[in-house]
Amino acid sequence: MSTIYDVATLAGVSPATVSRVLNGIAVSPERAQRVREAAKELSFTPNRTARSLRKQHSEVIALVIPDIENPFFTSVARGVEDVAQAAGFSVVLCNTDDDPEKEARYLRIAVSENMAGVILATAGGQADLAPLLGRGRPIVAVDRRPHGHDIDSVLLDSVAGGRDATLALYAQGFERIACITGPSTVETAERRAQGWHEAVRENGGDPGGYLRYTDFRVAGGRAAMTDLLAMETPPDAVFVANNLMSVGALQILAEHGLTPPRIGVAVFGDLPFLVQPPIGVTVIPLPARRLGERAASLLLERLEGDDQPARTLVLSNNPGSDDRSVT
Repeated sequence: MSTIYDVATLAGVSPATVSRVLNGIAVSPERAQRVREAAKELSFTPNRTARSLRKQHSEVIALVIPDIENPFFTSVARGVEDVAQAAGFSVVLCNTDDDPEKEARYLRIAVSENMAGVILATAGGQADLAPLLGRGRPIVAVDRRPHGHDIDSVLLDSVAGGRDATLALYAQGFERIACITGPSTVETAERRAQGWHEAVRENGGDPGGYLRYTDFRVAGGRAAMTDLLAMETPPDAVFVANNLMSVGALQILAEHGLTPPRIGVAVFGDLPFLVQPPIGVTVIPLPARRLGERAASLLLERLEGDDQPARTLVLSNNPGSDDRSVT
């Protein structure tokens, strides 16, 4: 059975360099390539059990998300897995169904299984992270931040997205613009509604009764859109704050013969599957995969010993714009 020393000899590098490559720590691309080729030629497999004992944690990262059926979170998961796998870590996917009790159970498993760290899109904002933090395990919040914890976060610019979507509807000539957003207990739902509210006020509008909170799913979009259309003075346009709710809202509009552009629709995130050709629908694109990549990178930096204060990274919704760090 080959050893790390055999790999080092064949690659022409030190055993320490081999160890750095296998642990995902940066070395020159040329040396990293030589180490990988030597390990492949020798069929070398690292002893993960021994490495885990030395590091006092496994080489597994938990990714805890609220809805694996939502293509947005599927893309986030892909970004996390790409970065983690390249660094020699495996990813365990935990789907909470937006249920705080399921979330708590997965977090307890992360502790009991001695996982290296957790990337978390919280179900309701009240996650108990003390057991993990008490063991020195890094946690990175992605898309949604839990309340009361000073941890690294990678977020979308939800306020700007809500504002841009609503302003796009005003630019098309619509006047009574409603907002369908997620649960009021979820930070992203509130911030997207905040962006809508700011845009309405800027244009001299009255938000009035045009805001609807619901769940982030197709059924939630259907229920909220049905309620808006039943108003004495219904909206002539709607900003929908996530992709699945948008599907539900568009379904109801189609059933009432109100497909765009007869009524304005702006969506925060790509439509996950086409209920109709998206003619007349304004889409605010989201960098979901990059969100996962950046979250995984922050977690790996913590595992490598980065001990600077918690960081918040806000990703721009516009491909040409720079991300910004908030401390």
